[in-house]
Amino acid sequence: MHELLATPHLESTAALLAPTDTFVRRHVGPCAAEVEAMLETLGHDSLDALIDTAVPAAIRLNRPLALPPNRGEHETLAELRAIASRNKIFRNYLGQGYSDCITPPVIQRNILENPGWYTAYTPYQAEIAQGRLEALVNFQTLITDLTGLEISNSSLLDEATAAAEAMAMAKAMRKDSGANAILVSRTCHPQTINVIQTRAEPLGLQVIVADEDEFDFTAERFFAVLLQYPDTTGAIRDYAAVVEKAHAAGAAVIMAADILALTVLQSPGELGADMAVGSSQRLGVPLGYGGPHAGYLATRDQFKRVMPGRLVGVSHDAQGKTAYRLALQTREQHIRREKATSNICTAQVLLAVLASMYAVYHGPEGLTRIARRVHLYAAMLANGLRQLGFQVASEPFFDTIRIDLDPTRRAEILLAAQAAGINLRAYDGPSRRERDSAHGSSLLIALDETMDRQQMRDLLRIFHGGADAGFTIEALAAAVTIDFGSQARTSDFLTHPVFNTHHTETEMLRYIKRLEAKDLSLTTSMIPLGSCTMKLNATSEMLPVTWPELGRLHPFCPSAQAEGYRAMCNQLEGWLGEITGFAGVSLEPNAGSQGEYAGLLVIRKYHAARGEGHRNICLIPNSAHGTNPASAVMAGMKVVAVACLEDGDIDVADLRAKTEQHAPNLAALMVTYPSTHGVFEGGIREICEVVHEHGGQVYMDGANMNAQVGLCRPGDIGADVCHLNLHKTFCIPHGGGGPGMGPIGVAAHLVPHLPDAERMQSDMRVGAISAAPLGSASILAIPWMYIRMMGGEGLTEATKIAILNANYIARRLEPYFPVLFKGAGGLVAHECIIDLRPFKTVTAEDVAKRLIDYSFHAPTLSWPVAGTLMIEPTESESKEELDRFCEAMIAIHAEIAAIESGEADKERNVLKLAPHTAQVVCGNTWDRPYTREQAAYPAPWLRESKFWPSVGRVDNVWGDRNLFCACVPVEEVAR
Repeated sequence: MHELLATPHLESTAALLAPTDTFVRRHVGPCAAEVEAMLETLGHDSLDALIDTAVPAAIRLNRPLALPPNRGEHETLAELRAIASRNKIFRNYLGQGYSDCITPPVIQRNILENPGWYTAYTPYQAEIAQGRLEALVNFQTLITDLTGLEISNSSLLDEATAAAEAMAMAKAMRKDSGANAILVSRTCHPQTINVIQTRAEPLGLQVIVADEDEFDFTAERFFAVLLQYPDTTGAIRDYAAVVEKAHAAGAAVIMAADILALTVLQSPGELGADMAVGSSQRLGVPLGYGGPHAGYLATRDQFKRVMPGRLVGVSHDAQGKTAYRLALQTREQHIRREKATSNICTAQVLLAVLASMYAVYHGPEGLTRIARRVHLYAAMLANGLRQLGFQVASEPFFDTIRIDLDPTRRAEILLAAQAAGINLRAYDGPSRRERDSAHGSSLLIALDETMDRQQMRDLLRIFHGGADAGFTIEALAAAVTIDFGSQARTSDFLTHPVFNTHHTETEMLRYIKRLEAKDLSLTTSMIPLGSCTMKLNATSEMLPVTWPELGRLHPFCPSAQAEGYRAMCNQLEGWLGEITGFAGVSLEPNAGSQGEYAGLLVIRKYHAARGEGHRNICLIPNSAHGTNPASAVMAGMKVVAVACLEDGDIDVADLRAKTEQHAPNLAALMVTYPSTHGVFEGGIREICEVVHEHGGQVYMDGANMNAQVGLCRPGDIGADVCHLNLHKTFCIPHGGGGPGMGPIGVAAHLVPHLPDAERMQSDMRVGAISAAPLGSASILAIPWMYIRMMGGEGLTEATKIAILNANYIARRLEPYFPVLFKGAGGLVAHECIIDLRPFKTVTAEDVAKRLIDYSFHAPTLSWPVAGTLMIEPTESESKEELDRFCEAMIAIHAEIAAIESGEADKERNVLKLAPHTAQVVCGNTWDRPYTREQAAYPAPWLRESKFWPSVGRVDNVWGDRNLFCACVPVEEVAR
């Protein structure tokens, strides 16, 4: 039962010795009295009795989770700090697409560490997400201006996966179906090449890694060429001839570009690229041992409708005021399903916001100064090394220099650097652009904005046998002329006032707070989104994310420097394995969609290793998440739909027929449990057995794992693979649309095929899934903290309360709105679906918009059933908050009844005209057939605290027909 302190005079000495900051009682919303009251409403004598009825006995774990006992917040933070201190923070000059940077404190404190920004949900309800949508428009403008292309999405997962998305986009754009090859420059970053190869293989695409200068484009039918700018050795290449040859061959040109370098170098658009991809990490986002960082993809306007990921567009609201919203293919995978070309769902919104704010704070002049300063230091270092007798590459460079030297001397310098706490990059790729493609022995040194005089002296000392090189910084600087010649940027960028106004901390702080005030987050009220599990993101869980011990490690630093990360991740893998019942876990996938994809690739590898690589049929219920069929197609599988019954359960008879029909080629079944409809299906074991009998594997979507933890385990139920949404069940915040993490657990027979985190390129293992070996490593501290503070008993209690809260809401609302799907005893799992289709005068969208007036985010709208709302309260909400939500819904029912009866106008009523802004309510005129008070204060608690939307209902159709995705003129916003 819910952990409570006894009354002081009854406390034992032993009880008093326990920590006072134990976490379970802070995480779980209802107290013991509230639990008892809710159980009484549901007619159950105890919480265990409720769970025994709701969860089938055949799948119950029936033992405690074998996890460490819970600890207090202070103790747990100290324990993790001790682990993190085992990491060694060296000065990193490794480059390879990752740079140390300076996060402005005003941005770190007020965005990255601010729950008003990190607890918000994906901006599908645009009216209560105008702040982060504006920040994302700023991000898109930043990317389009710097890349010289017309349109950008609002962030992908990292540079390597952005390049892979661009590859798929280029293939979709190519009219010649026989064009099946992509040329990847061998001087692209290695992790990008690895991810491209992983993505291409199941799609049957040919990846040719070669020197683009010497390649014969007529030898194959190409659909794309991928170039690095500047390349991984630091060289700034003139790609004009390559671009011309590629276009002549009908291939699209994708350029992976350093975003900071583009402030001083010609843009990809000016160089003729069709797409530009990259990472915005160096714009103020910590290294974090690989993530999370916002990737980007920009393209030409004519290709916008095949661009993957999220796109923020500009529209207007019901009063004609400028308003932002997600545009076009915002949920492509849910709409197009197996015809989708991307499964991207979770993006990296919080990190894109950080990067955009970095650009707003510095402005174009500030960014250019940072870039010129970085280049100046690189040029100074090159001059100093030449004077010391080293052979420094002659090609133009931005921030990375290459020193060519023999292997023995290189090894000596690397040892000296390590002894000085410095990481340099050994490089054995092509040392010169020669026809013989000779490989050399080189060192690469990549500088960044943290560079200073002392670091320069220390670097030169390493190359001078540990002695001072004898150069003054001033002399080295005086010898440098910053001139990029014909490759210098001459075009303007970031001319919009937003990038030229907020350069003092006062102005920046006010701008950040203005945008924050436009967004509804968990700091305002519960966000009852079904399937999205918007639970508490505790402060103690979030604190470690910005510790230097976790934030300043480069993802490709020597493993000996990351012992703390290894220890933390090994523990986390073990805990997640115990929770799921699986033998192995991979933490690499940096989104739920990536977890789905990785899990299916593991299944694919397993079949191939057994000589059954022909198995390619993936059975997916009609009710499945849209990312499921999209992921299956990306994994090279063919989707076959399985019917569902009227009660939402999988039609086992249809499943049997499909498995028998496709038995020779059956690869997998993808199933969500509890079901997408929020019910524990009693036949789940039988479903797994049917698939196994016909040679298939069972992939379980972990979206609803919050109803399983401590009660049942996917591995015990019969699943072979399961991905976990750490941004749902395990408390990584949604961040307004990301970051997320989607690790996978697998049964013992699949462990040999888990993703190749060590990049050993084993034929047995799945290749690289994300750019960094541990994906978004720094945020793995959040689930580590959560599990450690909760312990097995606390996690199990949380699951029980989540089920209790969902059933309490269902029971309270059922007299007013039919609850669509129920399981044993008339109970649901951790979420419920209420049906709004019986009402003839209003829609589910009308109810969603009216809830804003009650200061609530709407539940999941019209999914998985059109015309419904799917509600998931989680365990973190108190009975008081649940009651407030229920009272809001009951009041809305009364408003609907007035419309249905004719008492209220069928078109001009509080639902159709919702939400109501302060500007409308306080306007000089009021011509609506209901009172201002009814519009703005429909519930008594709103007089104490009310969230005001900054815009009225947004016109989505107009926005798609008049697509505009960059910063709008100031006079437009002011309307």
